Amino acid sequence: MTSENEWQNKVAIVTGGSSGIGRAVALALVARGANVVITGRDAERLDRVAAEHDAIESVRADSADPTSAERVVRAALSRWDRLDFVVNNAGAGRPLPIESYDFDAIAGICAVNIIAPSLLVKEALPALRLTQGAIVNIGTAVSRNAAPMLAHYAATKASLEHLTRAWAMELAGDGIRVNAVAPGPVRSGALTGMMGLSQETAHAVEREEAAQVPLGWRGVTDDIVPWILRLGSPRNEWTTGQVVTVDGGWSSRT
Repeated sequence: MTSENEWQNKVAIVTGGSSGIGRAVALALVARGANVVITGRDAERLDRVAAEHDAIESVRADSADPTSAERVVRAALSRWDRLDFVVNNAGAGRPLPIESYDFDAIAGICAVNIIAPSLLVKEALPALRLTQGAIVNIGTAVSRNAAPMLAHYAATKASLEHLTRAWAMELAGDGIRVNAVAPGPVRSGALTGMMGLSQETAHAVEREEAAQVPLGWRGVTDDIVPWILRLGSPRNEWTTGQVVTVDGGWSSRT
């Protein structure tokens, strides 16, 4: 299969597809001939992305809702009758000092970063077995080092990376490949969106992180998308159980 048609008529699910890396992945896939279901909580943003291409179907879904996985998979199969690729991109996390720990805050991060991907993989599994498809989970380079107030965000993403390796072993016999990409500091809107920072604070964090990146600048979504597509590609037949860190050397600093 050539690179020109490797995604033609394939069907993908991209969680958290209304903005940032998820949106960029969805648009890259449809530009290559794929059909994509995107999920998110904001109906208006979902509609804007879906309006960019007829091959995008949007499903308003909160990843923390345990019933959402079945609805998302059903949307893909109802419209296109197959599923080839799952991108677990939706994430949860915010600065959480120890003094602010409470059950709901920690459980919410776990629900989105660990439970939701697990349930989506379970629901998608029968369809992925038929196509010998692929799964790419989105982790974070923050899990490579300790970060103040981001302990549970990093810990749950590290758990997702472990799930990546475990699922890769469990599903290898089905021909399903499971990998992960761990982005570093990327301009994706996550600081003011998921992390809930003010614009002023987000700009300050962006400047600080850019100064820490050995290559000298924050990444953009276009730095991450090619790795997700490469790991999910049907041409990638012999790579599974890997976590690829793409961060400009940020996590390698001492």
